[in-house]
Amino acid sequence: MQQPIKKLVILGGGTSGWISAALSKKLLGNAIEVELVESSEIGTVGVGEATIPPIKLLNDVLGLNEAEFLRETQGTIKLAIKFENWKNENHSYYHTFGSAGKSMAFCHFHHFLKRAGELDDDSKLWDYDLNALCAEEGKYAHIRHQDPILEMPYAYHFDAGLYAQYLRKFCEKIGVQRTEGTVAKVHQNSQNGYIESLQLKDGSLISGDLFLDCSGFRGLLIQQTLQTGYEDWSHWLRCDRAVAVASKRFEHTLPYTRSIAHKGGWQWRIPLQHRNGNGLVYNSGYYSDDEATELLLGNLDSKAITDPKVIKFQTGRRYQQWNKNVIAVGLSSGFLEPLESTSIHLIQSAVVRLIHLFPHHGINDAMVDEYNKQSKLEFEQIRDFIILHYHVNQRTDSLFWQEMRDMKIPETLAHKIELFKQDGRLFRDQNDLFLESSWLQVMLGQGLVPNSYHPMANAMPESKLKAMLEKIKAIKREPVSAIPSHDEFLKRYCGQ
Repeated sequence: MQQPIKKLVILGGGTSGWISAALSKKLLGNAIEVELVESSEIGTVGVGEATIPPIKLLNDVLGLNEAEFLRETQGTIKLAIKFENWKNENHSYYHTFGSAGKSMAFCHFHHFLKRAGELDDDSKLWDYDLNALCAEEGKYAHIRHQDPILEMPYAYHFDAGLYAQYLRKFCEKIGVQRTEGTVAKVHQNSQNGYIESLQLKDGSLISGDLFLDCSGFRGLLIQQTLQTGYEDWSHWLRCDRAVAVASKRFEHTLPYTRSIAHKGGWQWRIPLQHRNGNGLVYNSGYYSDDEATELLLGNLDSKAITDPKVIKFQTGRRYQQWNKNVIAVGLSSGFLEPLESTSIHLIQSAVVRLIHLFPHHGINDAMVDEYNKQSKLEFEQIRDFIILHYHVNQRTDSLFWQEMRDMKIPETLAHKIELFKQDGRLFRDQNDLFLESSWLQVMLGQGLVPNSYHPMANAMPESKLKAMLEKIKAIKREPVSAIPSHDEFLKRYCGQ
């Protein structure tokens, strides 16, 4: 399709549609026209109430004021995810956005900690993690410090519906055209199958050169029209449904997401300023929809304020995220359960990838192939990280967890686990979203203990090792007492 791309049409609103519109128009400016088509009659799934730190870059690029953003979306701070009952019942650990301790040249901190453990030091990794220390005490503040050991990376919880509304107002201010309507027919070029226009129910035509499919699970353009196909990963990630419900806010707002494992799935709790988000991700072979709903409602910390909503899904990805002149963004591109809050990041990275490869002078095979290669790798790396949580477990209370422990896993993940088992070696794959510190926390948290440690950790005398660990622990703990509660921070910062 060797013709200049002058108009971008986005089908679907919600989080994926409005992030796509905001980034495209903000970064490409007057080079393209952006039109978003959505129908108020079609609801959105509303995924992504919990996020990971790269969303701060998204908001910064758009020039959003953080305090205003938190007010408009009823947002809160997220320092970590607390995994409860995942290794086994009555056990919990944090996966924080921080990095524990302080690594030395060529030798990560956890090797020194492993050696100290063999010398009868019972300290845990999270004793050296500022994010974990603040999460445990329900505290947060922006820390301005030159020493990187005291960095406290964070993300957000927010109301996904309010976030979409907030971005819509932003988009309309910078020139994105919004059209209300439901698609009745998709017109394709008779020779190459490229999409030329969308015909709405009122008969109007929306023409474009490049189309982003943000239509959710149905994939109106990428699948229903282009028949792109789907790679099913449900043999690895066996949960296939979720039930979600909102409940009243707590008196104290936690600065972390809770992920609570059950016999046939897991439950999320996401604290917002005005309410809590709750849900149960489950395998329909272990729970019926009614049983899952009853289990969720029976495990809320506050009264439900909406009716439970059941969502069916299939984990996996489109064989091609970019097919002809259509790019799938959000749920239309694939689905990975929200265990590590990656839904919004996958939207963000899909649009950033498109901007890097934007076909100003026309679409060609090389750019499409590169886009699809990068998208495939990103999905697979996140997939492996999520499988890790399920596969490395010690639960014996249900067949579900035994099957997850016994199943054959992707070779890429098996290799990473085996390296760590041997002597704690961790290597980040190129462009992997999750750093070594993330893999470390989940592996240790799930009970995967390396047999040995790097010999470099033996180079330090025992007395010096103990002194170093005590000093790092003290440095990490020192600012905690002066940090206000999360609620006090929100009250001061957001003016509420």
